[in-house]
Amino acid sequence: MAWEPGRYEQFKQERYQPFEDLVALIAVRRGLRVIDLGCGTGELTARLANLLPGSDVLGVDSSAEMLARAETLSRPGLRFERRAIEEVEGEWDLVFSHAAIQWVADHASLVPRLLSLVAPGGQLAVQLPSNFSHPTHLLYDEVAHEEPFWSGLNRWERDWPVLSIEQYAELLYAAGAGGITVFEKVFPHVLAGADALADWMEGTALVPYRERLSTDLYGRFVERYRQKLRERFPSRPVFFGFRRTLFTATRVGQAPTT
Repeated sequence: MAWEPGRYEQFKQERYQPFEDLVALIAVRRGLRVIDLGCGTGELTARLANLLPGSDVLGVDSSAEMLARAETLSRPGLRFERRAIEEVEGEWDLVFSHAAIQWVADHASLVPRLLSLVAPGGQLAVQLPSNFSHPTHLLYDEVAHEEPFWSGLNRWERDWPVLSIEQYAELLYAAGAGGITVFEKVFPHVLAGADALADWMEGTALVPYRERLSTDLYGRFVERYRQKLRERFPSRPVFFGFRRTLFTATRVGQAPTT
């Protein structure tokens, strides 16, 4: 997908809050081999590298637009590569992912595969949105099923692969993980109003719709979506409770000494 880094970072402060919660769950050791799956603009990958002294950190992303920004942050111990999450291989002391795997299908297969990339004694740490029942998602889906958008999309529907916290815990246990922690948290954001909600969604969830619709039709799609949001959220400011899932687990085995 063709991402717009500037639009994505419009709500940088709010989007980055769960990163701090996730890194707080990491068992910090020196000299870790780290991969950040879906590194985006690289800013948080750089922060991760700063929090892990003496580590070698690789950020990967499939977006050329995002990586163009990330690569300006490269330094000894921090590098970036264009690669899809599904294509990642190797063995890592920390497999980390912040708000990225929701774009990858079949989590029942993905989660055990991510754990398999973790070296014995290493850790998997993941955060992903789980707020897909929120009106901000339900309303763009309603618009997508209206004409002329439904025909313009060739009846394509977005099917998010995100599972329940119980399912993630079960998958990790079945894959042989230890030290399993899985929880869901609502991050309380206060935005200026309904149009700010639409701006937020244009930076993420609406990207596939922008790619599939003509410029004119996408403009009409977004305006119809904004209209629905204004009707649903007439007050200013608006409370945006954003639900996210965080999970960590260790790969059973002896961690290397450092």
